[in-house]
Amino acid sequence: MAAGGAQVSSSEQAWLEDAQVFIQKTLCPAVKQPHVQLTPLVIDCVKTVWLSQGRNQGSTLPLSYSFVSVQDLKTHQHLPCCSHLSWSSTAYQAWAQEAGPNGNPLPREQLLLLGTLTDLPGDLEQECRNGSLYVRDNTGVLSCELIDLDLSWLGHLFLFPHWSYLPPARWNSSGEGHLELWDAPVPVFPLTVSPGPLTPIPVLYPESASRLLRLRNKLRGVQRNLAGNLVRLSALVKSKQKAYFILSLGRSPPAVTHVSVIVQVPAQLVWHRALRPGTAYVLTELRVSKIRGQRHHVWMTSQSSRLLLLKPECVQELELELEGPLLETDPKPLPMPSVSEDEKDPKGLVRYSRLLSYSGAVTGVLNEPAGVYELDGQLGLCLAYQQFRGLRRVMRPGVCLQLQDVHLLQSVGGGTRRPVLAPCLRGAVLLQSFSRQKPGTHSSRQAYGASLYEQLVWERQLGLPLYLWATKALEELACKLCPHVLRHHQFLQHSSPGSPGLGLQLLAPTLDLLAPPGSPVRNPHSEILEEPHHCPLQKYTRLQTPSSFPTLAALKEEGQRKAWASFDPKALLPLPEASHLSSCQLNRRLAWSWLCLLPSAFHPAQVLLGVLVASSHKGCLQLRDQSGSLPCLLLAKHSQPLSDPRLIGASPEVPKPTLSFCVLGSWLGGTQRKEGTGWGLPEPQGNDDKDQKVHLIFFGASVRWFEFLHPGQVYRLVAPGPPTPMLFEKDGSSCISRRPLELAACASCLTVQDNWTLELESSQDIQDVLDANKALPESSLTDLLSDNLTDSLVSFSAEILSRTLCEPLVASLWMKLGNTGAMRRCVKLTVALETAGCEFPPHLDVYIEDPHLPPSLGLLPGARVHFSQLEKRVSRSHNVYCCFRSSTYVQVLSFPPETTISVPLPYIYLAQLLQGGQSPFQATTSCHIVSVFSLQLFWVCAYCTSICPQGKCSRLGPTCPTQTSVSQATIRLLVEDGTAEAVVTCRNHHVAAALGLCPREWASLLEFVRVPGRVGLQFAGPGAQLESSARVDEPMTMFLWTLCTSPSVLRPIVLSFELERKPSKIVPLEPPRLQRFQCGELPFLTHVNPRLRLSCLSIRESEHSSSLGALASSC
Repeated sequence: MAAGGAQVSSSEQAWLEDAQVFIQKTLCPAVKQPHVQLTPLVIDCVKTVWLSQGRNQGSTLPLSYSFVSVQDLKTHQHLPCCSHLSWSSTAYQAWAQEAGPNGNPLPREQLLLLGTLTDLPGDLEQECRNGSLYVRDNTGVLSCELIDLDLSWLGHLFLFPHWSYLPPARWNSSGEGHLELWDAPVPVFPLTVSPGPLTPIPVLYPESASRLLRLRNKLRGVQRNLAGNLVRLSALVKSKQKAYFILSLGRSPPAVTHVSVIVQVPAQLVWHRALRPGTAYVLTELRVSKIRGQRHHVWMTSQSSRLLLLKPECVQELELELEGPLLETDPKPLPMPSVSEDEKDPKGLVRYSRLLSYSGAVTGVLNEPAGVYELDGQLGLCLAYQQFRGLRRVMRPGVCLQLQDVHLLQSVGGGTRRPVLAPCLRGAVLLQSFSRQKPGTHSSRQAYGASLYEQLVWERQLGLPLYLWATKALEELACKLCPHVLRHHQFLQHSSPGSPGLGLQLLAPTLDLLAPPGSPVRNPHSEILEEPHHCPLQKYTRLQTPSSFPTLAALKEEGQRKAWASFDPKALLPLPEASHLSSCQLNRRLAWSWLCLLPSAFHPAQVLLGVLVASSHKGCLQLRDQSGSLPCLLLAKHSQPLSDPRLIGASPEVPKPTLSFCVLGSWLGGTQRKEGTGWGLPEPQGNDDKDQKVHLIFFGASVRWFEFLHPGQVYRLVAPGPPTPMLFEKDGSSCISRRPLELAACASCLTVQDNWTLELESSQDIQDVLDANKALPESSLTDLLSDNLTDSLVSFSAEILSRTLCEPLVASLWMKLGNTGAMRRCVKLTVALETAGCEFPPHLDVYIEDPHLPPSLGLLPGARVHFSQLEKRVSRSHNVYCCFRSSTYVQVLSFPPETTISVPLPYIYLAQLLQGGQSPFQATTSCHIVSVFSLQLFWVCAYCTSICPQGKCSRLGPTCPTQTSVSQATIRLLVEDGTAEAVVTCRNHHVAAALGLCPREWASLLEFVRVPGRVGLQFAGPGAQLESSARVDEPMTMFLWTLCTSPSVLRPIVLSFELERKPSKIVPLEPPRLQRFQCGELPFLTHVNPRLRLSCLSIRESEHSSSLGALASSC
C-alpha cells in the first residue's frame, strides 16, 4: 500500500508541476492581480469541479486530464471533440446516445480549458466590438458560443468544465474553429456581487415612455430609465457604418403597448446574447433620438447605459406631467391580414405569411451556405433574410432553437413541398442547446457560395419562393458542372459589375423575368419598427417552378421512363395488321420506333446545360456533364447546320486514331500571319491559279471537327506556333503520291494536325469566295431516276417518310435460324425527293448497311436531310434505290415538325398513272373489282414462318422456342375505273376487306384454314376454271370459289394504294396493246393500256355500291 501510495503521490506531483508550468505560461500575465497566487486558485477550482459528482476515484485530481491552451486547440486539434470534466464513461455514453440513432456523437477528449471570457476579438479598441464572444489566454483568442450569458462574466477568468471544439472545415484553410460552451463556466476568482442601489431607480414603464416620445417640450436633454418585459428582440443588424439591434419593452400581461429601444453602442451589442424574451429588464440612461428617414422618435442607449434585471423592490415608477403640445400623433395601425385573407393579383393568388413563435430542433442541413435547414423533420427553415454568419457555424442536426416573430409560409411552390419558417430582421433566432453530433462532411457545393446567396437576397431582393428555387437550381447546376468543369468556388462566386459569376449568369434570364432588378432596398429600421409590419416575407405568391436543370443522366432516365410509359404497340402498329405478322416481322417494324419528347412534355421545363464536346473517339458531338453524356445534333437558327467550332467547350483527349474522314476544298487566298488580334495580309501564292483544290485528311484527335464542317462554308485553318515556310504548300506537306491527287484534281494534300484549329469565317470578308457556289450539290431528277450509271454517285435533298429495319441486301449474308450473330443489319429510309414545282415528289429508298451503322443522328421521319455522294443502284425489277458508301455525307437541314398534319391522299383516275408525267406514289381511286386472280390463306410459325398444319410447326430440325402460329393471307385482284386496269395485291387484314367479310366471319374462316395449314386458289382469268391446291370437292374450296365469284367481292370499292415499283426513267411506259374481245358473235379489236401494279393500303365500301349480299349483311 505504501508503495502504491508513493506512486500515486508522485503522479499527482508530476501533474501539479505540469499544471504550474502551464498556468504561469498561459494565464499569469493576463490577470490583473499579479500578487495573487494564481496556481492554487486554479487547482482548487479544478478539484471542486472534479469532486462535484461525489465519485471516489482514488485521487482528488483529474490525473487523466491535461491542460490545453487556445493555441494548442488551433494548431493541433484538427478533429471535433468535446470535454466533460467529472463525467464518467457511463454518463458520456448516455449523453452521446441522445445524439440519435443516425447521429455521430462528438468524441470525448480529456482536456482542461481555462481562459478569460470577453467580447473583444483581441487587443483592439472598444469600437471593434460586434457582439461576439471570445475565450482568451496568453496564446491567442478563440471565438465561442454560449447559451445563457451573464454580463457580469465578461472580463473574468473561468474554468470551462463542459465544452466542445469545432475546428475549421478542411476546405476552409483561412477559417478558424470555435468553442461551444455547454454549461455555465466556473470562475477562478470569486465574482463580486454588486449591491443593489441605495435608493430605488426611477423608471418609466412602456405606456409613459411611449407618450413621452410625443411631447415636444420634454425631449431635449432628457435621459430616462425604462423598465418592462422584453416582448420583442430583433436580429443583430450589421451594416457598413454600424451594428445594432432593437428590443421592445412592454407591460405583462399582456403587452398592449410597447416601446422600442435601439442598442448600437459597440460595448452593448453583447447584450443581444444575454437578453431572453419574457424576462423583465431595466435599461438606464436612455436618450431620445430620431432616425434619419423615420417619422417617429425612438429611445436609444447612451455610452453609460446599463442592462439590469428588473427587481420590483429596486425600482420606483417616475411620475411625470405628460402634458404639452404633441410632436406628432401615432398613426393608427392598419389591421394585419390573416392567413385566410388572400388577394388576387395578375400574377396569381397573393398570400400573407403568419407571424408566430416556434421552438424546435434542426434535423437536417439542406443547404448550409444558403441558410436552408430542416426543423423537426417536417418544416423548412430559411435564415437567409437575416445576417446569420455567426449562427451558421453551430447549425447542424441536433441544435435546438427558439424562433421569435418568425414568418410561416405555406405552399410556396417552386419545388418546395413543406411549410417554411423564415425570420426577417424583426425576429430573433435564439440558441437553446447545442448539437451532440459531429459536423457532417459537406461536399464542396455545400461549402461555397454564401456571398452569392446573400447577393440574391440583399441585392436582387428575391422573395422566399423564388429564392428557394434559385438555391435548388444552383445546387443542380453545381452537381452538373463541378468540380471537373469548374471549381465550386468559381461557379458560386459573388457577382460584381466587372466580374459576373457564372452561377448568377445562368439564372439571370429567369430572375430578370420573375424579379426584375430595381426593387426597393430593404430598410432595416422600417422593417423592425414600423406598424403595420412590412418585409419581403410578409406577402408572397405561390411559385410555379420556372425550370429545372437536371443532370443528363437524369434526363435520359426520365426520357426513357416517359417513352416506355407512352409506348403503345397498337398505336405504332395497328392490331389488325400486327396480328398477321411473325415475330421477326414485328421486331423489324418496331425496332425503329421512336418518340419525340418536346420541351413541353417535361414539367417543370428542363434546361439542358453541359459542355459541348467534339468526340474524336466516336466522331460525333456530345453534351457532357458530371453524370454522363448524350449524343446531340445541333441546328443553328433558320435550320442551318451548326458550323461554328468555337462552341466546343473542352479540348478532347487524344485516343488512338481509329476514325478518319477527308474533305475536298479550295484555297482562298494565301497564308496569313497573326498580327495582334487580327490577321495580316495574305502572302502571295506561288501559283497564279486561284482555284487550287486541297485534300484535307482528318484522323485521330482532329476527327472532332467532323460535325462542324459543311459544304459551302468558309473556314480558316489555323496552325499554332511559329510560322514555318511552306506549311500549307504541296511540297512540304503532301503525304500521298501525285497520281491520286491528279485524279482528284487536287493541288495538294494535307494531314490536319491535332493542335490545328478551324475558325468559321464570313464569306463577305474574303474576296475570292464571292464567286463560289454556295448551293448544296444536287443531282437532276432525270439523272437520279435514269439507268445512267456513268456517274453512280448522286446528291439530293429529301424529306424522310419512314425508317424501318429490313433484311440485308445480300442474300448470302442473311441470318441463319438460331444464329442471330450472322445477320447483317440494314436500315431502309423511304424519302420524298425535294424537286421544284413538283406536285407529287418521287419516292426513293435509301439503304444503310454495316459498316455505316448506326445511322447518323436526326434521321427521323419528318426530318429534311441532304444526302451527298450516295451510290445509285438499279434492282432487277428496275427500281432505283441508293446505298451509303464511305464518301457519303449527310446533313440534317431541319428536325421533324413538332405537330404533324395528316394530309389525305390525292384522288385520281388510274389513267393518270399512265400519262408519263408527274403522278403520286400513293393515291385513292374509285374502281370496280373485275375478278380475283389468286387467293392464299395459311398459318405460319411465328418464329421461323414455316407452315403450321393443325397449329404445329412443320420445320425439320431443332424445335422452335415458341409454338405460336399466326395467320397470313394474300389476294390479287383485277380492278378498273373506266380509264385503266390495275392488278392490286392485298395482304393480311386487307384481304378480309377485299372479300367483304366482317371480323367475326374473317376469324371463322381463318380457323377453318388452321387444320390444313394452307389453302390456295388460282383463277386463270374471268370465267376460267379454278386451279386449287386443295381438292375441288372440299367444302372450303367450294366456299372460297363461290365467294370470289360472287357480287359480294366483285363490287365497286374505294381503293387507297401505292405503286409496287418506285417511279423511274429506266423502263419506258408500255404502249397500248391490241386485244380481241368477243361480243356475242362479233369479235372486236381495241387498244388496251398496260395493267398497273398496285399495293393495297386500304379498302372502303363505295357510297353507291349495291348490297353486299347475304354474307356481308349477316354481320
